[in-house]
Amino acid sequence: MMDQSQLPPSQSDFVRRVCIAVGITLLFIGIVWLLGAAFDILLLLLAGVLVAVPMRAAARWVSRKTRWPEGRSLLVVGLVLVGTLVGIGTLVAPQIGAQAQELQKELPNVLQNARRQLEQTSWGRQLVDQIPQSPDKILEGGGGGRRLAGRVFGVVSGTINTFTDLYVVFFLALFLMAEPKLYVNGLVSLVPPAGRQRARHILARIDADLLGWLLGTLCSMAIVGILSYVGLSLLGVPLAGILALFAALITFIPNLGPVLALIPALLFALLDGPQQALYVLGLYVAIQFVESNLVTPLIQKKLNDIPPALLLTAQLIIGAFAGTLGLIMAAPLLVIGMVLVKTLYVQYSLDDTSVEV
Repeated sequence: MMDQSQLPPSQSDFVRRVCIAVGITLLFIGIVWLLGAAFDILLLLLAGVLVAVPMRAAARWVSRKTRWPEGRSLLVVGLVLVGTLVGIGTLVAPQIGAQAQELQKELPNVLQNARRQLEQTSWGRQLVDQIPQSPDKILEGGGGGRRLAGRVFGVVSGTINTFTDLYVVFFLALFLMAEPKLYVNGLVSLVPPAGRQRARHILARIDADLLGWLLGTLCSMAIVGILSYVGLSLLGVPLAGILALFAALITFIPNLGPVLALIPALLFALLDGPQQALYVLGLYVAIQFVESNLVTPLIQKKLNDIPPALLLTAQLIIGAFAGTLGLIMAAPLLVIGMVLVKTLYVQYSLDDTSVEV
């Protein structure tokens, strides 16, 4: 076999270029594969950051007001937060628990009623034909037991994964809250000395924007939850408390959250007929109008800087990679991306300081 050194110069140069191209391609594929494999972990890290950022901000505020060390201020903030959550849980948990049990009992009736309502239209009958008549269908035919066992195993596995993710997020947030400078200095040390001041500025900007986005989102969630509870209670919709809680929590997901929140409310409203469902639909449209046009522009300005089409595209792409977790974390991930684009590309690469960050 002929050695590369024995080839003519033109052929040797061609072989070298082919090897370089193949090597770059394999490296790119390897990086993409590693990012895909570690994407869920990166999103969990971002979730931990979202928990740590407001806690550290509250600790800094307490430290400025009391002149206590930040460590003591963080401990006080943590104790106040835990006490507040325990107090709210003590007051609200019994009612929510009772409504959750009632939801479990009423859900089959709600689904059967929705099926009957759909069967009254031609397109509804076509949709119903694709849905099993009852849960007993799972056990029909060969392998029914295996399918049921598979579903049970899936539920158990999903529950374990959820608690594992919460465990990881909790301790990540705890470590980030305890020693934030350690991790900031570690990230900055990866940057060449000439760019470290710029890197600290970018990290500070990301911290401020994430805090503003998160506080605005929490305010929006609270307002949506309160308005949903008041409206559903006035309309006499069953389980208004748990439906409003679900609407508040799902508001964390922009664009898709309001649609998902509407589905269970409509199903329960259908128990009182199509007219009640129309009232509930009008209620949720009105709430989203207030939230989108009044609340968000006032308290969530950073999210207004993101074009809605870009946000929806990011949700679909990230959701395709990481499922539900990707949908949940798409908005804060896009907030970080916008800061990086504006600072690293627009301001520093293009030297355009007219764009505000």
